[in-house]
Amino acid sequence: MEIVVIGLNHRTASVELRERMSFNKEQAGELSEEILAHGLMHEVLVLSTCNRTELYGVPDRWTGSRTDVLENFLMSYQKLQPENVNGSLYRHIDRDAVRHIYRVASGLDSMMLGEAEILGQVRAAYTNAYKLGVTGRVLNRLFQSAIEVGKRVRTDTGIGVRPMSVAFAGVKLAEKLLTSLKDRRGLILGAGVTSERVLRHLCDRGMQQIRILNRNTERANALATRYGGEVLPWKDLGKSLEWADLVVASVASSEPVLTRAMLEKSMAKRKKQTLMLMDLGVPRNVDPSVGELKNVRLYNIDGLKEVVLQNLKAREKEIPRAEAIVEEHIQNFSRWQAGVSACSILRDLQAGSQIDRDTFLRKHLDAMSNYSDQELAYVMELLQKFLNSSNPENSADPHDEAEMWNKVRALSAFCTHFGDNLGRN
Repeated sequence: MEIVVIGLNHRTASVELRERMSFNKEQAGELSEEILAHGLMHEVLVLSTCNRTELYGVPDRWTGSRTDVLENFLMSYQKLQPENVNGSLYRHIDRDAVRHIYRVASGLDSMMLGEAEILGQVRAAYTNAYKLGVTGRVLNRLFQSAIEVGKRVRTDTGIGVRPMSVAFAGVKLAEKLLTSLKDRRGLILGAGVTSERVLRHLCDRGMQQIRILNRNTERANALATRYGGEVLPWKDLGKSLEWADLVVASVASSEPVLTRAMLEKSMAKRKKQTLMLMDLGVPRNVDPSVGELKNVRLYNIDGLKEVVLQNLKAREKEIPRAEAIVEEHIQNFSRWQAGVSACSILRDLQAGSQIDRDTFLRKHLDAMSNYSDQELAYVMELLQKFLNSSNPENSADPHDEAEMWNKVRALSAFCTHFGDNLGRN
């Protein structure tokens, strides 16, 4: 039942090292199969994203730790020397390993607190490993419960509700101001990375009427191909201002591309219709005095950054609630581990009535040295039921060995059911 994890992430490793340690879906499968083929682990799973690469393993017997074996193999597999890694790897065993994957799936260990994408990445990594057959009972249970924890944290807390990027914060503000984006018109000025992020969020929120204006029409056409929308020449900017409900400006320009005179002219033809302007340019793309015009709502990048900062503080307040959910599920998983361990011991005890029980139990309890006092007490409670049932002094008929083993089989069946099903729902 030992679980080991080695990995690196955005906190411990540079972008260059993370790139060298990254695995796509096929490569993750090949690495997993190599680890199993060399007999290093009994179960294995590779989780690799742009910000982390982690190997989860379950050895076929208790060893006290097998992280060193995984580390050495990974270094050799990727043709890296210890100095290349330079202390970037972290290591977790058993309860700490469970806590780690639960926090990862919940977005508590992400570069952006509460990010939603990581839960899908955890699910995809597990699905891939499961289909390859490189996981088993332990990692299957671990990752099923991790996905459950991640979903519950997002449902029961607000840690992932508030937007954490300037682009998304602006889109959420637009959605609130304009009530809905589905029937609204969006005008994108610029075709760079920031414009693409905003465009992606607008499409995700249901906006369908989009125009893209950029001095380089080739880049604008590329965005329109990916996300839809109509590309217009830059000279049509004035007319498009009359058409739009939302204007997003992210253009490389030393002077404002939207002046007060331009907006006064377009607003005069809009018949009091509200216009939202999102200025994401540095230097600013919109003359600040435009915000003084009636029915114009202007938001610049500094204001949106302040919104993001407030959202971060709000998310951080949700951390204790999220951590409490994580700890609750760790207890559930630990009880499942304890049940499986007790079942294993009982099956071995059932193999023969002449076994030296004290020696046998001491060996197994040594292998569970990582368990908490509560978990050990639970295991011992199950075992004590067995010992009492098989103790001649407590038996109505000390010679009725068949009756004794019937009790053992019943208890073993109970432990098997307990170990396989506790906490699954």
